[in-house]
Amino acid sequence: MVRSRDQNAGRNHRIKIDNISFQRVEKLRYLGTTLRNQNSMQEEMKNRLKSGNACYHSVQNFLSSSFLSRNVKVKIHRTIILPVVVYGCETWSLTLREERRLRLFENRVLRRIFGPKRDEVTGEWRKLQNVEHNDMYSSSNIVRVIKSRRMK
Repeated sequence: MVRSRDQNAGRNHRIKIDNISFQRVEKLRYLGTTLRNQNSMQEEMKNRLKSGNACYHSVQNFLSSSFLSRNVKVKIHRTIILPVVVYGCETWSLTLREERRLRLFENRVLRRIFGPKRDEVTGEWRKLQNVEHNDMYSSSNIVRVIKSRRMK
């Protein structure tokens, strides 16, 4: 596979080893990551978020359980869901749109973990705002995790 921003790069090149010719492919699945000849990571991001959603739905009952503490639920998020989503993130170059999609996913998980909050004045239940989630969640958000892994 030839990786380039130019769509015509490598079209005429053929790889031959001992009279065996290898075909040119548009995408390649390697160690659970789909590499494409265009340097676009949008499809890989979709696959990672899809896998993260499947993982989230498999532990959803635990995250909404009243028998588990918030600390245990946060540990479930950090050890089970987060690694599935950020697998291979060291090679990603995130756009603002992709960062937004990642934050939306994380906020949905955190909303399930922390649940609603009772307003002291009116006594009504309300959803927590994203700023409140970030205050309650002591770890870095998912975008910062990805950027720090890229820097490592």
